[in-house]
Amino acid sequence: MKFISWNVNGLRAAMRKGFKDFFDEVDADIFAIQETKMQEEQKAFDFPGYYEYWNCAERKGYSGTLIYTKMKPLRVSYGLEDGKYNNEGRIITLEYEDYYFVTVYVPNSQRELTRLDYRMQFEDDFREYLRRLDSKKPVILCGDLNVAHKEIDLKYPEANERNAGYTIEERTKFQTLLDSGFTDAFRHLYPDTIKYTWWSYMFQARKKDIGWRIDYFLISDRIKDKLIDSFIFSEIEGSDHCPVGIEIDI
Repeated sequence: MKFISWNVNGLRAAMRKGFKDFFDEVDADIFAIQETKMQEEQKAFDFPGYYEYWNCAERKGYSGTLIYTKMKPLRVSYGLEDGKYNNEGRIITLEYEDYYFVTVYVPNSQRELTRLDYRMQFEDDFREYLRRLDSKKPVILCGDLNVAHKEIDLKYPEANERNAGYTIEERTKFQTLLDSGFTDAFRHLYPDTIKYTWWSYMFQARKKDIGWRIDYFLISDRIKDKLIDSFIFSEIEGSDHCPVGIEIDI
């Protein structure tokens, strides 16, 4: 099975920048999207052969997640069980017979870390949600997790230690998530490979490869042996993020 995830930073804009070409070429079994920045009723495109599940933010032009899947799930849910965080359209969960597939757009802590407290609460609540899912069947999680885990995951770690996405608080929460029973698919297969998934639009960052790895696939530890490959499509443009993916025998 091939699973792909991409923060498109606005799906309508990405459609004008080659999104469909990549979508068709990669031929994923499940394709998860973050930051759609649109409402479902605004779409003027279709992908035959896929079921589609939208979770749009209440605020128009903001956040939003979407999953295209070739396989109809047993059940679909949005946000957490109690509906928390769902006003920003950040989480979609598909339940299949043998696993859960979850996509997430984790809140950015913002400049001056104005949303760090909110982010920390989100991390705790979301980790507990994943733990409950994982107690029933394995979980495949993908999305923009808005954190570079270790020094290898960004170009200039020392200069960013108090910047959103690389604070000790965010990195500690990410490690806690891994310690609760999850494996970083890319780093599991490529422990020493330097590749990034996000580049600032400023300072010609992408041209100079001044990037961060903040987009991930995390999988339950007990299925890591089923992992075949993990991809970072750094050559694919159309967003400030590039797509990521895994191939897994599940």
